[in-house]
Amino acid sequence: MTAPIFTNDAIVFGILMISLGFVFYTENLKTGFWAKFYKIVPGLFMAYFIPALFTTFRIISPEWETENTVGEIVKNKSQLYYVASRFLLPAALVLMTLSIDLKAIFNLGSKALIMFFTGTVGIIIGGPIAILIISIFSPETVGGADFDAVWRGLSTLAGSWIGGGANQTAMLEIYEYTPSKYGGMVIVDIVVANVWMAILLIGIGKKDKINKWLKADTTAIEELKEKVINFTQKVKRNPTLSDLMIMLAIGFGTVGFGHFASKYLSTFFADFVASFTSQTWRNIFSFLGSGFFWLISVSTIIAIILSFTKAKNYEGAGASKLGSIFIYILVATIGMKMDLNQAFENPGLIVIGFVWMIIHAGLLILVAKIIRAPYFFLAVGSQANVGGAASAPIVAQAFHPSLATVGVLLAVFGYAIGTIGAIACTILMELASTF
Repeated sequence: MTAPIFTNDAIVFGILMISLGFVFYTENLKTGFWAKFYKIVPGLFMAYFIPALFTTFRIISPEWETENTVGEIVKNKSQLYYVASRFLLPAALVLMTLSIDLKAIFNLGSKALIMFFTGTVGIIIGGPIAILIISIFSPETVGGADFDAVWRGLSTLAGSWIGGGANQTAMLEIYEYTPSKYGGMVIVDIVVANVWMAILLIGIGKKDKINKWLKADTTAIEELKEKVINFTQKVKRNPTLSDLMIMLAIGFGTVGFGHFASKYLSTFFADFVASFTSQTWRNIFSFLGSGFFWLISVSTIIAIILSFTKAKNYEGAGASKLGSIFIYILVATIGMKMDLNQAFENPGLIVIGFVWMIIHAGLLILVAKIIRAPYFFLAVGSQANVGGAASAPIVAQAFHPSLATVGVLLAVFGYAIGTIGAIACTILMELASTF
């Protein structure tokens, strides 16, 4: 992987911020081409897609290789996504959760959970069905023997698409897929998951039409948004420098404590889980050893506690707007990870991934139609599975900042059931591979 034109993170960050500035400037134009364009394509999608184009054309890149003076290949990596996901994301969740109405969140009802678990089932059955379909046209694509068997590699996708990175790693250890071939599965994960996220973001711009087609009842969601809007208007004020500094202190102070606590919690639970005599139970609860899981969980819990204090009044000074800035920066760094050229590197596996995701999406649409669930529940329920805690809040807040916490809470469910669901999926994929 050759080095891009720009490798300095300071320069790359400047490019990402310019692209975000371009999106916001053009999105706010009331006449002309851009006004018509953003009626079709949401700004959040463009915030994601423009950095992806920069990466595709090798202007920037999340990873690249160089050769040192003695001829050794050196792997390099941008730290921007790490900073955005570990610092800005938890701070954003805190700032956007300050004004949360927890009772109203619970009043959203059971449809949120139904759609989340529907998404999980879609991933579990989607893998084996995709293998069966592809085997008809290209049996060698889903073949392989022993530790090179494709179904073993696809088990890591199941772990990632139901839970997250920790579950993905657990599946790699459980089924011992050949490490040298694992990179191909990572590419499938990145390409398919990011394309699906892009489709969901585009759908948000059409949510009213989609909800009308689904005959969805959006009353609870609108009531929650209305409560937050009314509260914001009640406490609204022009933010002072003191307000901004205190909001940053609340956000990043919580992030700092989250990192401190996650270090000890992840170590404690990793050792605790390692003490289990059953390998199966160790694999199921491996997510408890993830520092990112505890960082997001601790930050969200503290934010919910703060929502019962006077700190919630900082919503009037723009707490959720400040959090949204951090989310958009995260979106840009996620887009930077998407190289469209990768879709052509291993077309067979990419096709499996897309068939798999189509089954997942189809089941979600079917159930949403039956229970009349709003597009919000479909999109966030899916992303809480496929994208996890890093991207579920992005999709949720695109509907309204007050809904970001819904994405986080559902993503935590994903971590909890990720390995169990992935094991069930892998058993079915192994059976499908024998036909």
